[in-house]
Amino acid sequence: MPPTVKKVLHWLVWGFLIYAVITNPDRAADIVRAVWDILSQGVLNIGRFFNQLIS
Repeated sequence: MPPTVKKVLHWLVWGFLIYAVITNPDRAADIVRAVWDILSQGVLNIGRFFNQLIS
């Protein structure tokens, strides 16, 4: 993609995120919380996997 298209898409994504947070902050917080839970569980599971490999 040309750099100008990437820049426009970048601004559109940030604009949408700001709009989503302003119009519905509770839902945005729920989404962030859910994503954080998924990522933290993934890291914990990877740690458990390598711990089992070492044991």
